[in-house]
Amino acid sequence: MRQTAEARTDPQTAHLYEKLGNVIDLYRGREGSLIQVLHLAQEIFGYLPLEVQEYVSREMDIPLTDVTGVVSFYSFFSEKPRGEHSIRVCLGTACYVRGGKKIVEFLRERLGCELGDTTEDGKFTFEVARCIGACGLAPAMMIDDTVYKQVNINKLEKILSEY
Repeated sequence: MRQTAEARTDPQTAHLYEKLGNVIDLYRGREGSLIQVLHLAQEIFGYLPLEVQEYVSREMDIPLTDVTGVVSFYSFFSEKPRGEHSIRVCLGTACYVRGGKKIVEFLRERLGCELGDTTEDGKFTFEVARCIGACGLAPAMMIDDTVYKQVNINKLEKILSEY
């Protein structure tokens, strides 16, 4: 087992860092593997806190600024714990014009959290997307990988109750 500062915390965390260490061993020295390692690290930990980014940086011998730059640039990486489900409301032009902003305002109040945050019960992470490729179905939103078309406030309660 790796004897890092991370591994000396609690047994559960040590186990997660051990899994990540094994992933890094598979990818170490392979050009362009940082994004793949970060995806797998996020699967292991559920998100990418600074401590995990520092570990990846150190173990892969990549500058921390490169690691944090990739994490902050790509929207699929999260530096905060995520909910069980991700809600993404499309705010591309078609969705915005057809009521996307009203959906965001309703969900903000209904979920009791701001954009980018997770509900207190850990059920949902609430985000916007610039386009989800469903312009003809506007306004649209996604929960996890399911696209909901022509969403309106009346449909939202029924949609949320499914989760």
